[in-house]
Amino acid sequence: MARWQSRAEQTRRWIYIISALLIIAVVIAFIYRGHPFGQEKAVETSIDTGGPVESKTILPAVKPVAGHEAEAEPNLLGFAQTTAEDNPWAAELITEAMSYIEAKPARIIDARDRLNETLPLPMSKQQRAFVKERLSELADKWLFSRTIFPQDKLCGSYKVKPGELLSTISKQFKVPYEILMEINKMDRPEALQAGETIKVINGPFHARVYRSTFTMDLYLQNTFVRSFPVGLGKPGMETPTGLWGVKEGGKMIAPKWTDPITGKTYEAEDPDYPLGSRWIGLEGLKGDAVGRTGFAIHGTKDPNEIGIAGSQGCIRLHNGNAILVYNLLVPGYSRVEIVE
Repeated sequence: MARWQSRAEQTRRWIYIISALLIIAVVIAFIYRGHPFGQEKAVETSIDTGGPVESKTILPAVKPVAGHEAEAEPNLLGFAQTTAEDNPWAAELITEAMSYIEAKPARIIDARDRLNETLPLPMSKQQRAFVKERLSELADKWLFSRTIFPQDKLCGSYKVKPGELLSTISKQFKVPYEILMEINKMDRPEALQAGETIKVINGPFHARVYRSTFTMDLYLQNTFVRSFPVGLGKPGMETPTGLWGVKEGGKMIAPKWTDPITGKTYEAEDPDYPLGSRWIGLEGLKGDAVGRTGFAIHGTKDPNEIGIAGSQGCIRLHNGNAILVYNLLVPGYSRVEIVE
């Protein structure tokens, strides 16, 4: 009898172990599934984060759920009241992340990473909007400031070597020098001095544009930073879906532009200049984008052009947002994916 009980207990124990392993495998496969951006090999840098820093060019895969909710109204009441669409698993992750934010001291990086884990999951509009709003707020603390969190693998400190330029440091970390100037409060790149320690960002940044909601989501590697409203191509000149790269030599400040339809040339000083403050040229890499030319991300002087389909195929941003995106996307590394 004792032998029979021992064998039964062993059988049950193995069933529990196998079941647990299967659940873990399903969870990992669900969160870390494939996506169109691929992944770069990990690289060693001199960034001071306590170990090697991974450089990835991946974004969370687009879930085949009904619509994209980046512009949904945030749930101002939190998640005490749930809806039929709320994902309990996502709600648990969000609750955990909020406890990190409210901790003394706040665990900013833990909260960011936990919230970012929820984005590939199916969620209600309220949940998704809440998560993105919290991530945007956290980005002001860990990214767009001089503060460096020791456990952060996306930002760190760097000691400037003799003869180094800010432009060479920015290339090493795959970000534009402008964002390093901004977060380190530099008036000009020549202000960099040998021996000083500056904050650096381990890039590159990427973007995903949703045609259905006129929204651009910005990522650092695969971590969400914030969303922007955009204007897109009008009927008959729709902004092509697919994967784009930021073109080498394609970033310009208020360049001269000739309308391909009318042939009229515009200078930045013209009162009806249509490009706004910045121009980020794109080149098609995959999907319907392959072989397409003349497309770009650029600013606009007319706020009424945002949130509508009115351009000749380009992606329009408010001027302030265009400057920020210009300071984050880097030619040769940054990717822009356009989806429905």
